[in-house]
Amino acid sequence: MEQRINYSKTAPKGIEILHSLENYIKSSGLEPSLLELVRMRASQINNCAYCIDMHTKDARSRGESEQRLYGLSAWRESPFYSERERAALAWTEAVTRVDEDQVPDAIYEQARKNFGEKELTDLTFAVIAINSWNRLAVSFRTLPGSYKPDHPVAKKRMPEVTK
Repeated sequence: MEQRINYSKTAPKGIEILHSLENYIKSSGLEPSLLELVRMRASQINNCAYCIDMHTKDARSRGESEQRLYGLSAWRESPFYSERERAALAWTEAVTRVDEDQVPDAIYEQARKNFGEKELTDLTFAVIAINSWNRLAVSFRTLPGSYKPDHPVAKKRMPEVTK
């Protein structure tokens, strides 16, 4: 597989705008571990190998357990996630698949029990952002494997990826 277009070089202003959204999300107060689960789950749904690789590495570099990462695609049947994480994952799936069910009321109610209005809006921005990144990476075939986390713990814990 070969990357089609390097969208970071061809449209740097667009990438800058997406990075601005990511900076807003980072400052939102939502837990970084929750955001990584959301990013990974949306990336799984969208079959984005690059983003799955990236966010798995980011989550691991911040101390996420292998068990929770492996169980993410079957989170409903796994006891490893909190009620708040489950609400976020259900919301992520519904917003990512908005064409299927238009975000059902039951999922909205579950999310509202676990998130305030601003938190839920910020969570939705996080889902929008990762879906945008997924669509870029999938459309232009961004190759997985080269990403290295920049979290300080990663430099101590992450083994080198060899090809």
